[in-house]
Amino acid sequence: MMGFLGSLPLAEMAFSSSTKSSHSSPKPMPSLGLVSPEDDQFLEDLEKAIFQYFWDQGNPKTGLVKDRCNAFTPGNDIVGSIAATGFGLTALCIGEKRGFIPRAAALERVRATLQSLWGKLPNHRGFFYHWANVNTGERVWDSEVSSVDTAILLCGVLTCREHFWIVDVQELADDIFDRVEWTWLSEDTALLTHGWTPEVGFLPYRWDYYSELMMMYLLGLGSDSYPLHEDAWLAWKRLNFDYEGEHYIGSFAPLFVHQYSQAWFDFRGKRDKYADYFQNSVIATDVHRRFCIELGKQFPSYSDDLWGITASDSQFGYVAWGGPPATGPIDGTIVPCASGGSLPFLPQPVMRVLRNIRQNYPKAWSKYGFVDAFNPLKNWYDTDVIGIDAGITLLMAENVRTGFIWDTFMKSETARRGMERAGFKKYEPKAAT
Repeated sequence: MMGFLGSLPLAEMAFSSSTKSSHSSPKPMPSLGLVSPEDDQFLEDLEKAIFQYFWDQGNPKTGLVKDRCNAFTPGNDIVGSIAATGFGLTALCIGEKRGFIPRAAALERVRATLQSLWGKLPNHRGFFYHWANVNTGERVWDSEVSSVDTAILLCGVLTCREHFWIVDVQELADDIFDRVEWTWLSEDTALLTHGWTPEVGFLPYRWDYYSELMMMYLLGLGSDSYPLHEDAWLAWKRLNFDYEGEHYIGSFAPLFVHQYSQAWFDFRGKRDKYADYFQNSVIATDVHRRFCIELGKQFPSYSDDLWGITASDSQFGYVAWGGPPATGPIDGTIVPCASGGSLPFLPQPVMRVLRNIRQNYPKAWSKYGFVDAFNPLKNWYDTDVIGIDAGITLLMAENVRTGFIWDTFMKSETARRGMERAGFKKYEPKAAT
């Protein structure tokens, strides 16, 4: 794929040229001071590479983003992911803010995406099919209408609404969000279903244990048109885990369950009646780091400088693995987005891992940033980049640097109302001892 200018029509190239100075030197963004200036530059380069994935692999007409692509060999894949599209919409906000693309180009892509979501993509009661043809928006693979993937998409929609603050973008975003019938999804229970298909109706699985589900329940609670009952936030289970004296809420082993909701919702300095979920993710990430170091006795690829396992590609296909407890056929594979998606939780330990991969495992790097996974013990390196995995790294890199996505998304009345109805209140976390 060509870079940004190579993919622009002539009119946009002219615009880019005429405004080059203002976009090549964007105004500095306020740093949170959680990473060093050297690490900040490293993350700038990483963000720019990942942004290019979403620009290149997003269809300019539909706005849909490919689920994955081979980062080294061009392909003709047509399968788009609505979750990757949600990350892609958020990436456009980062790209415009950081000067990776001109504002006019970002807006053109945002408008095309929102118009497509509102008027072209098939949906059922406002929820979208998990997989869609990036060129036409048509459902592929007999996929389900997905509740959580629609939620990730909506987070991107609301981020664009708040960042660009332009009437037509706001109106389209509101129309898309207000159409979602959360009450239909919870007709017979406070627990939301994973999805629905026209062939079988509701899927038998429910979102009933702590996971990435938090964003979905909070969006539903924040809805003005079809709000979930407040009992929905109390319905799902929060299991208590213990690892070598550390206590935290968890469930499913892959580390992403502690990351996704927190890419957009800002849980810092807030808690509901159960937990401080930001600090919970800090603990869960550190527990995972220690778990991987312990695994180093069996797989010497894992160390304090190289850790991280979450759902990803492997040498033998896609695997939902992680731990503790050890889940999946763990074999020494490293998944960069496992650590990258936890940047705000453990900035320095994660930076040590990311720098190590970049400097010592060059085959794990591509024009779109890190490949999805690699196994140094077997000399296996993935060739693919996966949209949602690249996306969580991009958003969390920006959040650890500036808090930009948190600050932007939380301007949304929907987000604030959802957290208020869930019972979140500000408090002062205890200082670490």
